[in-house]
Amino acid sequence: MQYSNNVKKVPPRGRVIIFARGSVLIPVNSPPETLDERLYVLNSENQAIGVYMQSSRLGDLLVRSDLITKEQLKKALEEQSESAGQLRLGSLLIKNDFITEVELTSFLSKHYSVPSINLSEFEIDPATIKLIPIDLVQKYQVIPVNRSGSTLIIAMGDPSNIFAIDDIKFMTGYNVEVVVASDSGIKAAIDKYYDQSASLSDMMTDLEMEDFEVIGEEEKVDVSSLERATEDAPVIKLVNLILSDAIKKKASDIHIEPYERSFRVRYRIDGILYEVMKPPMKLKNAITSRIKIMAELDIAERRLPQDGRIKIKLGGGKDMDFRVSALPTLFGEKIVLRLLDKSNLQLDMTKLGYEPSALAHFKEAIYKPFGMVLVTGPTGSGKTVSLYSALAELNKTTENISTAEDPVEFNFAGINQVQMHEDIGLNFAAALRAFLRQDPDIIMIGEIRDFETAEIGVKAALTGHLVLSTLHTNDAPSTVNRLLNMGIEPFLVASAVNLITAQRLARRVCQECKVVEEIPLQALIDAGVPRQEAPGYVCYKGTGCPKCNKTGYKGRVGFYQVMPMLEELRELILNGANTAEIKRESMRLGVKTMRQSGLTKLMEGVTSFEEVLRVTASDD
Repeated sequence: MQYSNNVKKVPPRGRVIIFARGSVLIPVNSPPETLDERLYVLNSENQAIGVYMQSSRLGDLLVRSDLITKEQLKKALEEQSESAGQLRLGSLLIKNDFITEVELTSFLSKHYSVPSINLSEFEIDPATIKLIPIDLVQKYQVIPVNRSGSTLIIAMGDPSNIFAIDDIKFMTGYNVEVVVASDSGIKAAIDKYYDQSASLSDMMTDLEMEDFEVIGEEEKVDVSSLERATEDAPVIKLVNLILSDAIKKKASDIHIEPYERSFRVRYRIDGILYEVMKPPMKLKNAITSRIKIMAELDIAERRLPQDGRIKIKLGGGKDMDFRVSALPTLFGEKIVLRLLDKSNLQLDMTKLGYEPSALAHFKEAIYKPFGMVLVTGPTGSGKTVSLYSALAELNKTTENISTAEDPVEFNFAGINQVQMHEDIGLNFAAALRAFLRQDPDIIMIGEIRDFETAEIGVKAALTGHLVLSTLHTNDAPSTVNRLLNMGIEPFLVASAVNLITAQRLARRVCQECKVVEEIPLQALIDAGVPRQEAPGYVCYKGTGCPKCNKTGYKGRVGFYQVMPMLEELRELILNGANTAEIKRESMRLGVKTMRQSGLTKLMEGVTSFEEVLRVTASDD
């Protein structure tokens, strides 16, 4: 063994560094002295069989290769410092869109002279997966790919992590060969091959064998007995499994529902509910009470609705919040947990699904110095994300922004957020009155529910403040009549409102398995496609693959109806026009309906014909 001439030898540092290429292991007692140098390990034929580079210099290498700028590196390093080093630099660069995963993986492959692979194209043998335990896989973010004789091939995002290689070699007894894969590919593979939900049936069998005290619905609640039941290891394990499995599957909600003869758990994924398990009926009270204890709710109170919150710390310094709602039903309490993952919060308005013209109108409205912008739609239609994206756009040190929310779903630096507490009299109206004494520039009201809140909001919009809020209505034109029905005068609505946007969320067609779908011409025309455009429509659907859990859909996209308050519409409102008249005039003025927005996404190949019909109503 020898070293390449362009690297000077340095004194040993007391740790053996092992390089694995092919089936040959080379011990190296002399790591590079400076961070800028690479150490090539050569065999007797003078061929390079190993290369070492300290990963802390990854950023500088990317800058030298003109893949990122110095400013981008500085920002990523600051974020890494804030996470106390728990987040990898490469992951932060990708997260901030400074570099793509493909570019980073290709660079690492070339720099460390190791192959790169796309894990989504591989089907890994379960016997290979069993060679590395899950705790080691999660610790080092690696995945075993293949085994050949005494050599184990592992995929990792950081080929310079010799500690991981060393530990895996020691734990498995195999020679270790490294290939490079993207972080997201490794994470997806870990979720796929180490998915603990596969053991749910075994766990249910074990639970059936356990004895739990069941408290009848009419019996007196024994709090101490409930508390003891919630501390049983199987109950704790099952609840933790439900929460972690929902995070893995990227669910937005967890529904835990008791019925007369059954007890089920469902996840809402991409807007659709899927049943995932049916725990034994005798665990109903124990599971419900365990979640209520975690959310700091009163386990003895089973007659009134309760709301709480669970905060969980995940690996890499990431936090996950669960908003918990307990609702008494005929056969026990139904628990719904909403997952709030700030890392997945999309605040870039250009990526929410707005058409360019609609986004231009929306931005124009929120940049006006005063007036009201309303976002409407049913629960779960993405209204909060739209408001947060608008606030993120407006959040500058020159602006005083205050929000009244119930609940505060995500917190943001630079924005004064107030949590509503109806039980002590802190409601939207009370918060609004207080905001107006705090010299605000921008006010966000979580929801306009009554006349008092609407009246104060309208007056604030007319007196030099920008007011953002939500309403529960079917579309943008019907929002006007909703405000009028609340008791707001037509001239106030016409004067105060800058823009109304209505929205729905539809599922995206999985890009990995999408194929062309033949839709009858008449069906397209009946759905609202102009007759002359219908022959040119190319529609897609997903056939189902491992990436999308065989559903054909992955992720969601918004359909938007963005209606700026143009002069013609103000005139109609002042003249007492109904919803149908306002809708017809807005369409004449070029405002797209939600059905038209959905058909645009259909034509772009983003969603399917089935989703457009499911989510939107006909414009007839």
